[in-house]
Amino acid sequence: MTERVINKGSDHLKRLIELVVLSVFGIALNVGLSQLSANQGWPFYLDAVGTVLAAAVGGSLPGIIVGLFTNVFKSLSDWNSIYYGTLNVMMAVATTMFTRDGLKKRNVIPLILVLAAIGGGLGSIMTWFLFGFAGEGVTADLAIWFHSHVFSSRFLSQISADFIIDIGDKTITVIAAGLALWVVPDSVIQNLLIHGWRQKPLDKKELNDINRTKVRQISLRSKLVLLISVAVTMIAAVSIAIGYSLYRETTIQDHSEFAKGIVKYQKDCIDPDMVDTYLLLKRAAPGYKEVEEQLRLTFISSENIQFMYVYQIKEDGCHVVFDMDTEEVKANEPGVVISYPDDIEKHLDDFLAGREVEPTVSNDTRFGWVLSIYEPMYDSNGKCVCYSCVDISMSEMQNLMRAYLAKQISLFLGIVIMVLCLAVWLADYHIIFPLNSMSHGASSFAFTSTEERDESVERIKSLQIRTGDEIENLYSAYAHTTEESMRYLTESRRKTQQINKLQGGLLMVLADVIESRDKCTGDHIRKTAEYSRIILNKLREKGEFADILTDEYINNVVRAAPLHDIGKINIPDAVLNKDSKLTDEEYEIMKGHAYAGYEIIEKAIANLEEIGYLEQAKQMAHYHHEKWDGSGYPDHLKGEQIPLSARVMAVADVFDALLSRRSYKEPFTFEKAMSIIKEGAGKHFDPKVVEAFVEAEAEVLEISKKFYE
Repeated sequence: MTERVINKGSDHLKRLIELVVLSVFGIALNVGLSQLSANQGWPFYLDAVGTVLAAAVGGSLPGIIVGLFTNVFKSLSDWNSIYYGTLNVMMAVATTMFTRDGLKKRNVIPLILVLAAIGGGLGSIMTWFLFGFAGEGVTADLAIWFHSHVFSSRFLSQISADFIIDIGDKTITVIAAGLALWVVPDSVIQNLLIHGWRQKPLDKKELNDINRTKVRQISLRSKLVLLISVAVTMIAAVSIAIGYSLYRETTIQDHSEFAKGIVKYQKDCIDPDMVDTYLLLKRAAPGYKEVEEQLRLTFISSENIQFMYVYQIKEDGCHVVFDMDTEEVKANEPGVVISYPDDIEKHLDDFLAGREVEPTVSNDTRFGWVLSIYEPMYDSNGKCVCYSCVDISMSEMQNLMRAYLAKQISLFLGIVIMVLCLAVWLADYHIIFPLNSMSHGASSFAFTSTEERDESVERIKSLQIRTGDEIENLYSAYAHTTEESMRYLTESRRKTQQINKLQGGLLMVLADVIESRDKCTGDHIRKTAEYSRIILNKLREKGEFADILTDEYINNVVRAAPLHDIGKINIPDAVLNKDSKLTDEEYEIMKGHAYAGYEIIEKAIANLEEIGYLEQAKQMAHYHHEKWDGSGYPDHLKGEQIPLSARVMAVADVFDALLSRRSYKEPFTFEKAMSIIKEGAGKHFDPKVVEAFVEAEAEVLEISKKFYE
């Protein structure tokens, strides 16, 4: 036990060292080739070679680590690199999907296109949101050329240039990784494959068999992936929303403080006691032009100031005191009365009363997103004579918030993918593979030979699951219980075989007794058994009643078929072997054989621990004279209320009666008998059973020739 623990610890340490070495090598390769390309002025990035190689050699985990931490390392010199880590993570996942069985020639071009779509497509979209149109960088010249000669849209120009450049970049990347894989021996690559087996490793065939295991609803792996995805996504979404909200509030507050500073300076430039004079004399008023020039210098000093003006607000409208020209809008002349702007009209009572007004944010198609600051100006008598007003353009803030949101999403998406892949990787080796291995090892217990079951027990014991948690405890108990169960099952099978032989002998004795009494039946019990077998096999072949038609069920029905008329033991010979048509009273007596057969078999079952095929024998004996439309006997069941075995026996029983010679009738031809069976579909017989019987006509004909000719 101590040696096993030591070996286990050594194996984990070895895998950890391999993971670290492979990751460090991949990161160094990415950073080194990226720096070399930049120094040489090559039009490529070459920052994903290590990612692709690590993912192809070691799997998704080292590939993701290399992809993410490459950009973390590069961000030390260029902080913006951190936002592109998500792209490298996606490339690692894509590479793993394309190289599960090695980098095949048929996968090279699809892999290049997918990597280019990630790096050049998604990367270009990310760049657009972060920085806008590329003014510099690897693809800048090509993007500018596209914009000048091909596309009027800057966005299309940039994404086209990025994708084309990335096609070349990813071609070099995949070829370089492919050459490395070709040079390195397969034995080394196999040793570098990072796995986390907590049991005896499974080979590819066993893994494929396990992965094909079907479940009733959703697999445990899918549930774990869904749960982790939802949890991580919700955390990321909430974090991004909170960060975005705080960033927006802070940015608005910063713009508000800036606007208030401009308004304060504007107030300092204007003498409130001169406002009425300015309105009366306009630019001829003393000092008006000097104040206007000071305000203009302030206005042009910042690109964020969209409008700057001073209004005296009265009942008849806004009286312009000062107004600054812009490139788009010509200023109003001093003294002009204009209508109230929307934001002033919303707070008109406060403006007319000379009260302070909170900053307002408006967004319209003409001026865009604008932050407006209004500050009242009071004369020496304390009267509000006008409002100093500044409109700050928030379009730049929109760009900043858009870039901030793109950065947040990029960062969180990379982390989400890494966490999800790591969680799935751990779940596979600690939960999914151990549980599926145990399930797969026991899959042949029920319906295989003793030798195969013994092999299954040995296979379970050889799994050596060592997760160190409840899964390992479950495995230990499961392996012990399975071994004990197999011993018990072997003994039970031996005893069951003895009982089956005894029951089989009893069956034939009872069948012979029935046939010896009924002079008309001949080989009826054997023929109906054969017809039943044919019908059941054809139904299963067609996919009908898939949950019922197991090998065991079909075997039980065929074995039980000879007992369907066992109740005739209770019928008097005078009625059973009457040469002419039965009277109504005699017919009622004959009908009693259905319930009598049910009671006989029910009593036999009561004395047995394992009823086996007798349950089907009871159903057929009781209900084989019921009809699909409910007109049969003894209980007038209809449709699928009638057990399947009885519906099958109904067809077999009637068909044999039609072909057989009776004291009161001549045998029908095979064709006429088949025609009568077809006509009875939906009335006397289950349509699906009839359809299966007709489709197996060749086999039915062969049986009929065997017994009737």
